[in-house]
Amino acid sequence: MTKSCLCVILVDNSNVFIEGQKHSAKIKKIKNENSDKEICDPSWRISFGNLLNVVAEGQQILQAILVGSRPPKNDEIWGVAKNKGFDVIVYDRNYKNQEKSVDTELVARGTEIICTNPEPGILKILSGDSDFIPLVNVAHRRNWEVEMWAFKNSFNPQGAMAQTVDKIKPLDDYFNEIGTNGFIWP
Repeated sequence: MTKSCLCVILVDNSNVFIEGQKHSAKIKKIKNENSDKEICDPSWRISFGNLLNVVAEGQQILQAILVGSRPPKNDEIWGVAKNKGFDVIVYDRNYKNQEKSVDTELVARGTEIICTNPEPGILKILSGDSDFIPLVNVAHRRNWEVEMWAFKNSFNPQGAMAQTVDKIKPLDDYFNEIGTNGFIWP
């Protein structure tokens, strides 16, 4: 694998945001007493500039792409992410309010970048989702190194995605750097 200082950062916004909110609630020791479902801290927000800086680790960023789905009342977050250095792609949710096309867009964009860049670099995927395995395989065939940045709660360390990437970087370890609580909760 390459030791290049060039990197590509791909962010599944919902994965980082929701798992970050769960991690925040866990740190605050807030539990859902009525269900086994994990509770989310609605006050936690991604600090997009800090996230980009932490994940880049001082390497030159060839491209940083953040893909998400459009929540009705939070459209301003996409402008913030763009102003902090991300190329932002947003999809509407389907009629069942389900997120669609996010992972596919990231895989397509990542594949395009890897296959058109003459020098291998480091691909940094911010998601623990196994839908990214085909992209990891393309990257490896092109001699790219692949890192998975995800909250520990969002992936199985023995799972296919974790076993396919070259490095795992738990976002839990950078939690206080990559986000903030926008208001007091609970």
